[in-house]
Amino acid sequence: MNDLRTSQGSAGLAIEHAPVTVAVDSIRLEGDWSVPTAAKGAVLFAHGSGSSRHSPRNRYVADVLNEGGLATLLIDLLTADEQEVDLQTAQLRFDIPFLARRLETITKWLARIPEMRHLKLGHFGASTGAAAALSAAAELPRLVSAVVSRGGRPDLAGAALARVEAPTLLIVGGADSVVLDLNRKALALLHCEKQLQVIPGAGHLFEEPGALKKVSAMARDWFLEKLTKADAVHAR
Repeated sequence: MNDLRTSQGSAGLAIEHAPVTVAVDSIRLEGDWSVPTAAKGAVLFAHGSGSSRHSPRNRYVADVLNEGGLATLLIDLLTADEQEVDLQTAQLRFDIPFLARRLETITKWLARIPEMRHLKLGHFGASTGAAAALSAAAELPRLVSAVVSRGGRPDLAGAALARVEAPTLLIVGGADSVVLDLNRKALALLHCEKQLQVIPGAGHLFEEPGALKKVSAMARDWFLEKLTKADAVHAR
């Protein structure tokens, strides 16, 4: 991790930032890694429909998690060329098995980083990225210890929902009626510890005043609770 830079968080934590590149099969995926002093856990972000690691909403959430003492990795699940194709066809963003396989590889890579080996890992998914996050969590029960979905489409994870073991929080805007209904149906298919939180009056992108702040606080608290439990980290 070259090009390391350090910022000072409002809570007084020193937060180190660095660009990373992860090899997945024959391609390389670009990401942004942030690690606060004495990190309490790490969260891998799975971006949604037509989005990337530069998503201002996910970066806002990541900043709040960093302030709470959680390391974050925002990484593109598609290469630049693939993103160009997806902008035209919108096919790859809905190919959940394809995205989940890449997320699994990145999760395993993250778990092998020496400074992460003593930390529990979580997935944060937005939109279709939530389905990929849950699908990958179902395949990696020893590595993924918590999942949070923001305005997600967990229903697209299909049969994988029943196999998710990680405690899962679904956050949906109250005005996002179609997605809210899909999340309620997905919640019923989850057999793990689970919770649905509805932000009153918020739409799909949580653009209303204070809405994204609430989402970020809920995600931070969920990850801190689930990733810092006293039980031992799963063997890797």
